[in-house]
Amino acid sequence: MSGADRGVGTQECEQRRSALRIAVVSPDRDAFSETFIRAHVEHLPGEVVHLHGALPPLWKDGGEPLPPHALHLAGRIAGLSVRREPDTVTRFLAGHLPAAPRERALARYLAGRNMDVVLAEYGYTGVAMAPVTRRAGIPLVVHFHGWDAYHEGVLAQHRDAYAQLFRQAAAVVAVSSDMVDQLASLGADPDRLHLNPCGVDPDAFSPDGPRSDRPIFLAVGRFVEKKAPHLTILAFKQVADALPDARLLMVGDGPLLGACRILVQALDLEGRVIFRGSLPHAKVAEAMRAATCFVQHSVRTPEGDSEGNPVAVLEAAASGLPVVATRHAGIAESVVDGETGFLVAEGDVDGMAEGMRRLASDPELARRMGEAGRARVQAQYSLDGSIRGLAGILAQAVEEAGLKSQRRLTQR
Repeated sequence: MSGADRGVGTQECEQRRSALRIAVVSPDRDAFSETFIRAHVEHLPGEVVHLHGALPPLWKDGGEPLPPHALHLAGRIAGLSVRREPDTVTRFLAGHLPAAPRERALARYLAGRNMDVVLAEYGYTGVAMAPVTRRAGIPLVVHFHGWDAYHEGVLAQHRDAYAQLFRQAAAVVAVSSDMVDQLASLGADPDRLHLNPCGVDPDAFSPDGPRSDRPIFLAVGRFVEKKAPHLTILAFKQVADALPDARLLMVGDGPLLGACRILVQALDLEGRVIFRGSLPHAKVAEAMRAATCFVQHSVRTPEGDSEGNPVAVLEAAASGLPVVATRHAGIAESVVDGETGFLVAEGDVDGMAEGMRRLASDPELARRMGEAGRARVQAQYSLDGSIRGLAGILAQAVEEAGLKSQRRLTQR
């Protein structure tokens, strides 16, 4: 039970949470891989408004610029009509209007909508929203996800801003114990630092359905350095040499995709490594139901970039798939080595290949580990549990902000 609920009845807790007015702020509206943000927007109880775009944001879901009434003056200065050309005005303002007027406009919007709390997705979003929420008198909760907590370039750019953010934020949310330690080392107040792992819907990713007769290894994720898709391909090369009917299905897109295609050609794996591009959730779930094993070779990059707790790993476990991955960030917490899959050191291509071969050659072991992984997700990483935890953190932030306001009024 979260700190927001101590001494409060369950029914009263649910009523309080369902009454919250929450502004979720993110840099992008439709980032394909950011399923965790979409889950927050769609499943948090209460009234949720999703604000996105330039930071501070000027859009809300539905493509409506916000707040039009506060932007009329700036639009007229730019020689544009907010009423006739809302998209053009908002794009112009995002690129030309200084931050301070945007902050005032957004603070006015939040206060006018009587928003109770702002949930900033990513640390740098929290930095942009800190002056807005301070002006509006609304508590700010900052949700870190991965590279915003680890990437050395991001930390160097925002070091001073993060320090100020940690002083202001009502709560800071991390998705793994490793990230909790990292944020604490950066200066986050342990009393306002919360561990709340991402969750998945076990019903949406179920093991029901026919598995392929041949060994199919599945990788889902962006083709970026920290996911090291090239190392997954190198591991599969060893498996393919031993098991001619094995296949590697790779779902996703990104800057390393072209290089990985070239590597597949060089290793003579064409037709055995299949690139599917980005797929909708339903198609990913379908691929997981047919696969033998899920693979992900996440690494810490030279710039310090790191995962948080990859949702695809949890989705695979919910689908009854054993996982072969690296001991990296939150993966080491969500996958139990030897029980729900196999974990190897970052860069250990041989170890990854051995885990893949074991599961491909022992269907009973794969089945047993897959069942254990699904049970673990249901118990510790369900979407319902994650949303309840986050809702509790938000409610606690609102409650404590109210108590502080009451104390200030009493002291006057």
